[in-house]
Amino acid sequence: MRAFNQVFNFSINIHPIRQKREMHRSEFFRPVLSLCGRKISEANLSNTMKLRSGATIPQVSREEADRKHYLTRGVLTQMHLMPNGDPAAFDKAEDGSLIYYFDPARVVEAPPEQWYFPRSRKETRALDSGTEIERMSIKRAASCGYYTRERLDQMHYEVVEEPVAFTVKGDGTTLYFYDKKTAVRLPLACVKCGKDVRYRKKLCRACYEEELAIRRAEGDIHRNAYYGMDRKRVLFFDLELTGVYDHDEIISISIVDGEGTVIMDTLVKPAHKKKWKQTEKIHGITPDMVANSPLLDELIPEIKEIFENADNLIAYGVSTDYSHIKYIYDTEEEREWLHKKTRCCANEFVRFAHEHLPDLAHASLTDAMAVFEIEWDGVAHTSIADTIGCMKVWEKIFPNYYTEAPDNTLEEAGA
Repeated sequence: MRAFNQVFNFSINIHPIRQKREMHRSEFFRPVLSLCGRKISEANLSNTMKLRSGATIPQVSREEADRKHYLTRGVLTQMHLMPNGDPAAFDKAEDGSLIYYFDPARVVEAPPEQWYFPRSRKETRALDSGTEIERMSIKRAASCGYYTRERLDQMHYEVVEEPVAFTVKGDGTTLYFYDKKTAVRLPLACVKCGKDVRYRKKLCRACYEEELAIRRAEGDIHRNAYYGMDRKRVLFFDLELTGVYDHDEIISISIVDGEGTVIMDTLVKPAHKKKWKQTEKIHGITPDMVANSPLLDELIPEIKEIFENADNLIAYGVSTDYSHIKYIYDTEEEREWLHKKTRCCANEFVRFAHEHLPDLAHASLTDAMAVFEIEWDGVAHTSIADTIGCMKVWEKIFPNYYTEAPDNTLEEAGA
């Protein structure tokens, strides 16, 4: 398809089959000069309309639309064109329906399947406004995004524009099609009470807040429970990688226990990767920094021993870290054993945020630390800083997680 970026800028070397149609287009786009040679100021227009896209378009008369060389949808259909953006203006027909005008500089050629039809089947009908619309099958109308008024009602849309096409049923009655793009989306009712307009989660504000209070109470019971865990046997870990895919390698690993004691913090030399420019921008680890570091195979026995003595292994976003650290084990049984020990701090924070801070847009470790007013220890996005940050966030979420709980609760974060 070829976009017509300028009204009068047509290609000279046209395919012979399309030459007649191109000449037809030029007739439609011929400039019409006003007698006084003045442009009509849009400031004098008495009405405007706000579209679903947020754009505001003015109301113009048919004469003004002709002066501006605007095209109706019927004219676009005759020329095998289609809009490539919002309407430029609108007018109201005598029956109250809307007529949209489109800027010829913002149209594109319609797909051939929308205009290659036998002449014998091509039929048009003039509306009261003078606009001619084409007869088309229901299947073709759906491919163009056109639906009957009844179907749009079922989809909770209100028709405001005049019909754009029609078809004739077997019993001789006429079905008109309307463009879904220009229909107005109606507010949907709450799926629970069916009375008020939806607010969030397909619920009205009252039903949403009622369910939120129930979920928040259940979540607080879960977070404030006494788990009686030994701080020395709860480990937090974080990895830095050459990338996020399975074939990427570990280049840094940090492990800290619940007391804040650093169990392991080392760079790792990858066995295969030589450079990782994208992730290097995040964690700052360069190939030169790991050149003299141990290989992962050399660290595996020590890592296994550390994990063996842990009751829980906690990471912020455990799926990526687990998908790489699991390969230090050879069998599926060992990997499943490791998986049962892992806990995801990110999932717990997301649940907390959904219940206490529903307007929070993001749930990264940085966001979690900001919510709980936790300062970074070291440089953010390094494995040791992320591990310590994860440990502190976990303790804020679960204030009674250890045998001796510290004196801080979730209320400090505005819970």
